[in-house]
Amino acid sequence: MPLPKLIVILGPTACGKSGLGVTLAKKYGGEIVSADSRQIYRGLDLGTGKITPQEMEGIPHHLLDVADPGEPFSVALFQSMAYKAIDGVIERGSLPLLVGGTGLYLRSVAEGYVFHEAPPDPQLRRELEALPTEALRRRLTARGVELDTDCYNNRPRLVRLLEKSLHGEDPHAEAERDPRYDVLTLGVSYPRETVCQRIDQRLLARLDAGMIEEVANLRKNGVSDEFLEGLGLEYRYILHHLTGELPTEEALIEELGRAIKRFAKRQVSWFKKDKNVHWLDMEHDPVSEAAALIASFLP
Repeated sequence: MPLPKLIVILGPTACGKSGLGVTLAKKYGGEIVSADSRQIYRGLDLGTGKITPQEMEGIPHHLLDVADPGEPFSVALFQSMAYKAIDGVIERGSLPLLVGGTGLYLRSVAEGYVFHEAPPDPQLRRELEALPTEALRRRLTARGVELDTDCYNNRPRLVRLLEKSLHGEDPHAEAERDPRYDVLTLGVSYPRETVCQRIDQRLLARLDAGMIEEVANLRKNGVSDEFLEGLGLEYRYILHHLTGELPTEEALIEELGRAIKRFAKRQVSWFKKDKNVHWLDMEHDPVSEAAALIASFLP
């Protein structure tokens, strides 16, 4: 039996993944499954660039707002929920599109990672959680563990990867795969200079829309500073602004803008390793280019 079809849309931040996903879903009768490790959380909207109901244009979106801030959420759990959502889209006779920028989430579904999760070791975890973030990175790198863009500043993820590695596991569980879908992967990106300009424009727009207030309200409603720090980027730097480490909004914009650009660069490097990605020319006619690829892919 042929595997069911799945279209993946990936790429670095601020490059138009969500908009392209909606356009293609409207064109082909599709539904979108989000693959973003921060957009799963309720209340994390402006800081994650979560698509708004107006921007969805009536297209069903899945795996947004499925967890409370601070709630543990693993790659394996995401994969299980994504499989359920994608299979539901297929059963309804629609085309599933997996859209996002979290590389490990995307690959776990597209390539069908088989996870063998070891039970947590509380004593070891306490010891690892006491280590600085850079020390966690160094120990993982020394053990040959490749750090993708999504876990580089994610302390809970770094701790779990090291915990698994010390127990003799392959931390990314990539040794065994059982693909469930026939996948067409479309990549979106712009020249580096354009990406940087788009990041700057989007950052200012989000700040004007109330991104600082969003983080302040999360703290007011009981979301821990440790959790916000672990989210990285917007939430980390706005937290530093609110606690006085970045005393002015100008300093926040400068430091956060640089951090997002570094993150985007790491994302590009990560995604470019996948030779199965069809990179679209986002400066010309990406929809027509995608449509030609999809026409050859769909029955």
